[in-house]
Amino acid sequence: MKKLVKVGNVSLGDGQVYVQSMLKKPADDIEGNINQAKRLFEFGCEIIRVAVPSVDDARLVSALKNALPTFPLVADIHFDYKIALAAISAGADKIRINPGNIGGIDGVKAVAHACKARGIPIRVGVNSGSLEKELLVKYKGVTAEGLAESAKKQIALLNRFEFDDIVLSVKASDVKLNIAANRLLFKETHYPLHIGVTESGLERAGLIKSAAGIGGLLCDGIGDTIRVSLTATPELEVQAAYDILAALRIKKPNRPRVNLISCPTCGRTKIDLLSLTEKAKAALAGINKDITVAVMGCAVNGPGEAKEADYGIAGGDGEGIIFIKGEIVKKVKESELLEKLLYIINCHQEEM
Repeated sequence: MKKLVKVGNVSLGDGQVYVQSMLKKPADDIEGNINQAKRLFEFGCEIIRVAVPSVDDARLVSALKNALPTFPLVADIHFDYKIALAAISAGADKIRINPGNIGGIDGVKAVAHACKARGIPIRVGVNSGSLEKELLVKYKGVTAEGLAESAKKQIALLNRFEFDDIVLSVKASDVKLNIAANRLLFKETHYPLHIGVTESGLERAGLIKSAAGIGGLLCDGIGDTIRVSLTATPELEVQAAYDILAALRIKKPNRPRVNLISCPTCGRTKIDLLSLTEKAKAALAGINKDITVAVMGCAVNGPGEAKEADYGIAGGDGEGIIFIKGEIVKKVKESELLEKLLYIINCHQEEM
């Protein structure tokens, strides 16, 4: 049975998947970090993580908790257990460390005891780029087995000090390696898993890798909290995370918005579908409703292929159709398709 781990007012392991992101302002820019955290909160981010590079920077943790007391906050610590102790005292809801590089056995013991006293969990983080040398030798490079073994070694180290309030995170930039390592941990441990693809890159490449890596695991029922790691704004990370969850029907978008689907076109298409779809996307952006709208290339297959859509349009050769749940409700001139669709959506939604 999966262990339930509380991070502030969120319970990891309760069957839900929680979205998180990381602040990207310098640690000494307290006002900038607070403003970014507020925007992420408004975007629907459910857990926030912040890097704490030094003991003095723990004041950022205090400032964030004062500004957003109910927003679960994770302090990300590397190399110095004293920074972790300062962040714990400052009010962090969870500590992210790699016990193997936090400052020796005494450092791990101090952090474990401090977290236990405050009732906050530790996220054990293992990345493909920081795998222990002995495991690199043992497995002849970075492997899923090596990553999983590294994580289990960190668990054993914390358990040695009677600490078991643990969240696991094993990430790699290689998508298949990432999936394999997390599948092993899911099978061999009972702790909640934070999943994501590390160093995934700029927005387009990062979205593709994250959708494949995170989506593949979620389809297996693996993952309790996710971060889409992009070389982009954290707001885009949150939006992408919700898009992945919405595509898998695990969680609704973080705010009401239209799900636009469109056909890839074929030889039957007699309409400028690309232009029509782009215009539809722009026009539907102002509609704050959880609906699916289809833009299809022909009236022959359109309503049938998109019958799961709430609303749709299809056609070409001078005329088109508007349909609701696959049922044709109106035939109109091609030039009026989008205008009439918007009118029907607004009128129909008001009547519901």
